[in-house]
Amino acid sequence: MPDNGWPAERIDTENAHSARIYDYILGGKDYYPADKEAGDAMSGEWPALPIHMRANRDWMNRAVRRLAEEAGVRQFLDIGTGIPTSPNLHEIAQAVAPESRVVYVDNDPIVLTLSQGLLASTPEGRTSYIEADFRDPGSILDAPELRETLDLTQPVALTVIAIVHFILDEDDAVGIVRRLLEPLPSGSYLAMSIGTAEFAPEEVGRVAREYAARNMPMRLRTIDEAHEFFDGLELVEPGIVQVHKWHPDGTGEQGIRDEDIAMYGAVARKP
Repeated sequence: MPDNGWPAERIDTENAHSARIYDYILGGKDYYPADKEAGDAMSGEWPALPIHMRANRDWMNRAVRRLAEEAGVRQFLDIGTGIPTSPNLHEIAQAVAPESRVVYVDNDPIVLTLSQGLLASTPEGRTSYIEADFRDPGSILDAPELRETLDLTQPVALTVIAIVHFILDEDDAVGIVRRLLEPLPSGSYLAMSIGTAEFAPEEVGRVAREYAARNMPMRLRTIDEAHEFFDGLELVEPGIVQVHKWHPDGTGEQGIRDEDIAMYGAVARKP
């Protein structure tokens, strides 16, 4: 892999990282041997893993586009951004409305070093990046970049994509999401994808054990547990469904089986 100029003292190259595993499986280039080893082991346990990950990415694209086109959202707060993969969220939103503003949040130093790809906004819009941990919502809400980029008197879409399955019960993922929603005004939205083992319990369970063996324990959720994130919100049709079933538009992979997908997706409006 080429030298990307990453600050070596901050990058743990010996141990696999979830964002880099995701990048490797999606065909990216910003990973290390430990990430490749982990991705190969996980795909060996569940060959549908690449299909599942691509379907999650396609769902994010559709959800953001519909929020911009149909709900008229012009501001986005994206938690757990991950390694930039085009089209990034701001590219999708700004293709609909060039004036859209996006704040990206992640705590992986490799994402920070690659964040120029996230900051290439249209002249009419704006993007910014906050280095913060999702488990500390106060550090996100208090960051000056948030208030400098977003107008919290106007609706904001909070996007929490493929991250809460790495948040264990003791860290209270539902409480974190509610804390992030709290300052957002009426008319804001929550878009989430939530890991589950309900459709391929044995295979996904084996993948979860591979993650746990690399110090990345997972908390996969049932449909009832997924609903807890949306209490008090107005779910957009079709509600909480597997990501490949949420407003498919024919642009993603075709012929996906339910047992190939371990992620629920949903969008809901804050009344």
